[in-house]
Amino acid sequence: MTVTRWGIFSAGKISHDFVSALASLPAEEHAVIAVAARSLESAKTFADAHKIPKAYGSYEELAQDPEVQVIYVGAINPQHVTLIKLAINNGKGVLCEKPMCVNVRETQEVVELARAKKVFLMEGIWSRAFPAYHRLRELLDSQEIGDVVQVIINFGTILTHKDRCRLKELGGGAMLDIGVYCVQLCSFIFNGLRPEKIVAAGHLNSDGIDDSSSSTVIYPNGKTATLIVNGTVRMDSVGSIVGTKGTITVPSRFWCPTELITPNGVEKFDLPPSDKTFNYANSVGLSYEAQEVRRCLTSGLLESPLINLDETLVIAEMMESIRKQVGVVYPQDL
Repeated sequence: MTVTRWGIFSAGKISHDFVSALASLPAEEHAVIAVAARSLESAKTFADAHKIPKAYGSYEELAQDPEVQVIYVGAINPQHVTLIKLAINNGKGVLCEKPMCVNVRETQEVVELARAKKVFLMEGIWSRAFPAYHRLRELLDSQEIGDVVQVIINFGTILTHKDRCRLKELGGGAMLDIGVYCVQLCSFIFNGLRPEKIVAAGHLNSDGIDDSSSSTVIYPNGKTATLIVNGTVRMDSVGSIVGTKGTITVPSRFWCPTELITPNGVEKFDLPPSDKTFNYANSVGLSYEAQEVRRCLTSGLLESPLINLDETLVIAEMMESIRKQVGVVYPQDL
């Protein structure tokens, strides 16, 4: 089985963490062979830090590199749609950091393009590849807590000091940055089911993007979810799944969990060992989604069963409904 040859779009913090996480995997399975950034200097600095053989000062050059097999997109949200299309049109598989795109229309465009071109595309919701999520799926499918009727998820952290989170032109907003994790867990629990209704409200910052939102998501058959997202305060950031026979809790950092609290006790899941330095908590767990990408590519799959493109569209629809009810309108919506 040949090595999976990665290219990296953007030389920012999350790209650093992704490449550092790849270093925890066998070198005969994963190799980062190129990085591109908006400036050659940035790309070279990143390449030197991670011992990447090729650095490009334009994304087009990397997309045209015949040795690159799959591209990780770690750029800011408004750039996703253009970079995904660039990669797909050059025949490269894509793992794009969440959210896939700024709105539903852009998400539909890249999904349709990937399917038309028969190129692999996956939204980088790394949560789905974590062992705790695999175990959670087993517990839900086996009716460990009976029929799930109520889900309560909160995520609060301070984003107000980050331009990419507070400025509309950079695709800011708590929903796109952290709310996506609440929405995806909700969708995961209800197995990609499309909601019947969403009722949401919240607060905007001075730039017209969401600082916070509270949403009630109504599903068929008496199922309800409550999602609380706040980019101005820290919260316990926990997911509670309430069924007719009991409750499962995904504790703090539910988006990258290392344990589950079940009716039968606590189940723990250790992260892979690494000697690298990371910008974000549990980022070595990005290796899990990289392994899933390799599994899909070597199996000839164009979508990951962990988060297929139909569900990516459902998640995009839910996020758009919530943030538009709060009052957020991006230039891409017009």
